[in-house]
Amino acid sequence: MSNQVLYFAYGSNLLTSRIRINNPSAKLYSVARLENYRLDFIGWSNLWNGAPATIVETPGFHVWGAVWELDVADIKNLDQQEAGYNAFQVDVITHSGATYNCRVYQQIKVPNSYAKLRELPDGRRPSQTYLKIIVKGALDRGLPTEYINLLRKVRHNGFMDAYSDIGQEVSGIYLSYKAPKIR
Repeated sequence: MSNQVLYFAYGSNLLTSRIRINNPSAKLYSVARLENYRLDFIGWSNLWNGAPATIVETPGFHVWGAVWELDVADIKNLDQQEAGYNAFQVDVITHSGATYNCRVYQQIKVPNSYAKLRELPDGRRPSQTYLKIIVKGALDRGLPTEYINLLRKVRHNGFMDAYSDIGQEVSGIYLSYKAPKIR
């Protein structure tokens, strides 16, 4: 695997069609969890019209995701796609207990306080489109039901891009949080 690298995805790159836009060599390697980190959202993405996902080191929490195997040549593409994030190596654990060392990305700007995902403040809410992409990817990867239910409850900002190809791909994904109507 010297010409390959393992990458742990927890956000939009859980979805095969999303990761392969810039990383055509991506092959699903495993499903795994990252211990002592939590999922969070912060900042603003013009692409997603809301806060993108990040991970925050937090004892006692974990983040589920997909381990993708990529050609080393695709790392440049992945780094460009993840501009605004720092890359580093982490160990993740599979359902069977196997451990893999993977590249992961964490936003440069990290939330300075903890908020339950269902209670995210205004500046930390993802768009409905982005959240549905994460949920669809989690469903497609077979992440644990409890984790998918947690994702469905994330408080989003209500924005849904129903016209883009990716928006249409996720239009039928159910989220339990309902954003208030904007007048």
